[in-house]
Parts: sequence; structure tokens; C-alpha cells
Amino acid sequence: MKPDIRWQLLLAAAGLGLVLALLSYQVQTAGLCSVSVPAAGGALTEGLVGAPQYLNPLLAAGNPIDRHLTNLLFDGLTHTDENGRLTPVLASTWTVSEDGRQVTFQLRDDVQWHDGRPVTTADVAFTYGLLQDSAFSGPPNLTAWWQAQNLLWSSVAITVTNQTEITFGLAEPYAPFLDATTLGILPAHRLEGVTAATLSTDAFNQFPVGTGPFQVAPDGDWRQSGRLRLLPNPTHWREGTKLDGLELAFYPNEESLLAAYQSGELHAITSVSPVGLPAVAATPATRLFTSPAPRYSQLLFNLGDTGAPAARSLAVRQALAYALNRETLVDEVLNGQALPLDGPYLPSSWAYQPGLLTPYPFQPASATALLEQEGWLTAEGSPTRQKEGQPLHLRLVLADDPTQRAVGQFIAQQWAAVGATVELLPVPPAQLRESLATRLFDVALVDVEPPGDPDLYDFWSQEAIIRGQNYGGWNHRRASEALENGRQLWNVDERRPYYQAFVRFYNDNLPALTLYQYVYTYAISERVNQVEIGRLAQPRDRYETLADWFLLYRDVTVSCES
Repeated sequence: MKPDIRWQLLLAAAGLGLVLALLSYQVQTAGLCSVSVPAAGGALTEGLVGAPQYLNPLLAAGNPIDRHLTNLLFDGLTHTDENGRLTPVLASTWTVSEDGRQVTFQLRDDVQWHDGRPVTTADVAFTYGLLQDSAFSGPPNLTAWWQAQNLLWSSVAITVTNQTEITFGLAEPYAPFLDATTLGILPAHRLEGVTAATLSTDAFNQFPVGTGPFQVAPDGDWRQSGRLRLLPNPTHWREGTKLDGLELAFYPNEESLLAAYQSGELHAITSVSPVGLPAVAATPATRLFTSPAPRYSQLLFNLGDTGAPAARSLAVRQALAYALNRETLVDEVLNGQALPLDGPYLPSSWAYQPGLLTPYPFQPASATALLEQEGWLTAEGSPTRQKEGQPLHLRLVLADDPTQRAVGQFIAQQWAAVGATVELLPVPPAQLRESLATRLFDVALVDVEPPGDPDLYDFWSQEAIIRGQNYGGWNHRRASEALENGRQLWNVDERRPYYQAFVRFYNDNLPALTLYQYVYTYAISERVNQVEIGRLAQPRDRYETLADWFLLYRDVTVSCES
């Protein structure tokens, strides 16, 4: 049988094609490489000390965690930036009438609630209308805040012109009114029928709808689990994020929070306290980001009848200021996590006037001389100075947390060196304001978050002794008048002289001694890539570059370089 030449030729051609294909594949794969690139997926887990109560800006004043979270979830008409300037957020513009009694806001027409509904002036009117209602029956620790808001808003006439224009009529010119518009706005359509009396019990406070850069995930129960899942708001992150979202875990104290971070359970710690910093900084693969915080620590003297006579003496207060080494306090007790500060204003405020303030460097000799001039003398066998048989004994009330206790102990040691005995009176942080209101202290260690506007009338006026936060009872008519006059003008150049006058009176009387400005510290593991954080004015600012952050990699094939 003759062989079939055609089949042999066909098989030979097929074999040659296979050989050529294999050779071509080897040539192609020899020019390709596998590389790892950022991949989408995974949630950033952050830890906080404390727990939320109300995810509602109108109920957040009494709890730092609530204030922190509502900043991520809600927007106000305006916002005070890191330079102390009022900038628009939900509003696009605002104007003040010539007589200073009407403020008209134009809303942006491109903002939506997390559920997709447009934001309108009806939402603004509803939010401020709740504050006009005096029937609030929420938690007792919010009563004082609501009363202050009600006092402001009950005298404001709210007029809705259309869906994007709203006017606020004031009884008289009141420049600090604009600072009140930084409060987060609530959605009227989600709270229909809710009043000030029922607001605190509404389910909205657990699963709210806002306009901020993050929104609450609809599943889960953070009250039971101790974890709150937040999703990026797609209308804020229009180009998307690589991370699926944030998972915030709540811990009872900093020790348990640190243990979770060191075990790898957490990617980040939202806020590291000064006393907790060394342990966090020593944790491998940790990055720390710091920024000046918009709050300061202050020693408030009780100048009323319930305070010790020594606290009412200007010379004694000046002596105590000279006896305190604030540089050592910052460097050793706070591990450098604070900035020197004098006076009642932050450097970001246009009312900040350091040149008008008397410096009080650490000068124990000056402290001793002032005390002796006032008749506070040492007695044989006693470390405590006395005057007319009365010891120089001071009750120092403070919040019972690790940082405040460490600061209080340092102050007690410093003042003991010049002959003053200090009795520390720690109280639970949530009860500190109540303790201040009783005025059963001589000195109080307090943290102050001043408003964006430099108006400190509610802190230092004569009226604030009765209805306000002038817990030290500083009763100075001219200082009070300067604050009263300054708040009735809109133009900054016209207001400035009144606040300069107030600072001079404040400096001459020393009703309080500012210790330092806080520094905010954020800790994050190097497992989270591409993290960059700049200056912070509010919690959401740390996520400014979140679109670049990622946790995962994936392998892709690319052409190799020659």
C-alpha cells in the first residue's frame, strides 16, 4: 500500500506551526513581568476611647465622640477653617443687610442627602426650628447647651424665600450669629413629626442621614457590637476610594485601645493622648501625624465668695503663675505634645494679641517675693505658708483621666515648692461642668474649645456668672462692656479695638492662666499605604487624601523594561 503523501505533508506543516507558535510564545513571555499594584478592597479600622450616644449634631454637644462622628456625617451652612475664617459649605454665599439685622444665605443647588434627596432651605428651617423649641427633654447633660441655643434662636425670625434662599432676622446686630451656622443641618424629610421633646428618642440618632463625606452603613447595630461602619459618600468622593470604608471600634480606656492596636486588630488610633504617646510611638511600623488642635488647657481661678481668699488675690495668682514651669510640663508630662500659649485666644483667631499679654516665665524667686509681700509666710516646721493663721491651701478640681491627673499632680508639686498645698479633686469628665457650676473649688483645670468667632461673652461677661460659663465669677464691668460692644458689630476692623480692650483687662486681672494649646496626634500603621495628612481643623480633615489610601495589592502583567 502506497503511503499518502498529502497526509504526511499536512502533519509536517502542523508540526512546524506548533514549533513556531511555541517559539513565538517564549519570545513574548520573555518580555513580560509581573508587578504588584494598589487594589481596591478592605476597610480601615480605627480605635477610639469612649462610645457614641447620638449620631445627631443637635445632640452631640455633651459627648466628644458624638461631636467627632457628626463632623464626618453632617455639614453646616458654614465652617471655620484652620485659619479661623468662616467658609461656605452647604451655603454658597451670604449677605448682611445694611442695618445688620438680616442675614440671607444662598444654598448650593448641587448637594444631596445620603439617600439622594436634595438639600433645601426646608431642611435648614426645620433644624433651627427645633432649637427654637423650648420643650427639649433630652439628656440632662445637654440641657445647658440647648438653653443657650434656644436663647439665641428663639429671637431669630426664619423666612424661607425659595428652595435655595433663606433669611434670618435678628433682633439686633449680632456678629457671633454666623458661628452658629456651623452646626450640622438635619434632613426634614427623615424627621417629619419629630419635635425637640422627642428628638433624643428617635431611631434617626442611630442610623442618621446626612450630607458629610461618610454615611452610616445600613446594617449592624453599633450599640450592641461596639463597632460603627461608615461608607464613603459617593457624591463626596466622586472618583471613588480604594478602601471600602471605615470601621470605628470603641474602647473603655486607652490601655485596651493600645493593646488592640499593638495586636494588629486596628489599623489606626483616632486620637493619641499625650501620656499614651510613648507606648504608641514605640509600636513597630507606626506613623504619627500631628497638628495644632483648636483647644487649650487653662487654670481657672475662683474669684467668688466660694473660693479661698488666696485665689481672689491678684498677687497670689501671679505668684502661682511664676511658680509653674510650663515648658517642663509640656516636655515631660505631655511628652512634647502641646504648644506654648498665653491668653484666651488661639493663634488662628484674628483677636489673638500676644503682645498685650504679660509673660509668666518660670521664676520661683518672683513667686516667693509676691507671696511674702502679700503676707503669706512660712512657719517653722510647716511646708505650707500661712497668713493670719490660715494655710495656703487650694482645692484643684479636674477631670479624672490620665492626662489631666498627670498635669494636676505636676501643678501640685510645683506649687508645693513655693509653699502652697494643693488638694486634687478629680471628677468624672462628664461631671466636670456640673462641678464647676457648684463653684466649690479654688482652682479648676479645664479644657477650652473656643468658638470660631472671638466672642467670649458666655465665658467672661458679668451676665455669664449667672447664665453662662463664667464659673470663676470674674466680675469686671469694663471687660463685660467690651465684649458686649464687640459682638454688636459685623466689621472686623470695627470689632478689633473692643477685643483688644478685653484682652488688656483680662491680662491685668489674670482670672485664668492658659497653660498650653493641645496638639492632635493620629497614629496609623504602615500597613495602610499612601497616607498623607496635613493641618487639621476638624476630624474629617485627616481624610483629605483618603482616595489614595489602600490596604491591598494585586499582581498584573506588564512589559518589562529593557
